[in-house]
Amino acid sequence: MMQLRLQQTLRERAANIRITLLDMARRSKSAHVGSSLSIVDILAYLYFNKLMFDGEPADSPFKDRFILSKGHGAMALYATLHEKGLLSKEAIDGYMQDKGTLPAHLDKLTSSHIEVSAGSLGHGLPMGLGLAHGLKKKGIPGRVYVLMGDGEIQEGSVWEAAMMAPALGVDNLTAIIDFNNLQGYGRPTEIMHFHNLDEKWEAFGWKAVIADGHDFQSMEKAFALTEKAEGPSAVIMKTTKGKGVSFMEDELKWHYFIVTDEMFEQARTEILAGD
Repeated sequence: MMQLRLQQTLRERAANIRITLLDMARRSKSAHVGSSLSIVDILAYLYFNKLMFDGEPADSPFKDRFILSKGHGAMALYATLHEKGLLSKEAIDGYMQDKGTLPAHLDKLTSSHIEVSAGSLGHGLPMGLGLAHGLKKKGIPGRVYVLMGDGEIQEGSVWEAAMMAPALGVDNLTAIIDFNNLQGYGRPTEIMHFHNLDEKWEAFGWKAVIADGHDFQSMEKAFALTEKAEGPSAVIMKTTKGKGVSFMEDELKWHYFIVTDEMFEQARTEILAGD
């Protein structure tokens, strides 16, 4: 059972991350706010409770790796790295600015704490598989976590990697699916056959677990199960697009809309009240 104090700390971290990314969106007038908000709690859990890398240099082989395959959720990762003390305020302020510091989609050259460049969907899992296989071959400890969107996993490259992973015996690879059931043009469950998603991953030879992507205890239980798997594992996180801001939650338009000054203040007030 996760301690109540830890849960409160993670909620506070998540609130800070949400406010930071909303401010980034406001200043840059950029899109993909809803897509970023849906993964904040997952990132807060990983970076402040799960990932093994504290005290290690960014290029150390002896650490866990995190890949954000849905690169359009970059603001959430940038804000998390800032909250962790791994990205400066200057870097955050330069997001999507002329001659700035951080692009709308991930570029690994902008920070040593960003594992891969991402934006074109479907490539994170194949890259994560390669990393996990390399670590296993070299006998280096550490897990590889790959976070993908539910719309993204319609890409064929995802399922090619999903078929290969069990054959390579990569028990150090965990796929995380941000299942917020909203993609660029509608709901994945209405566009594709998304029924029994855990069974689909199981059929490909993965250990699949369903969790609440906004509940830290649920995540704790899910990841504990994946660490016991003999092969690759998948955690299907049920989330809400725009989570944390009432007028953004489960609204497709927040895949595209921009945040005004008034919206930011309203959202900030809600988040602080909820925290």
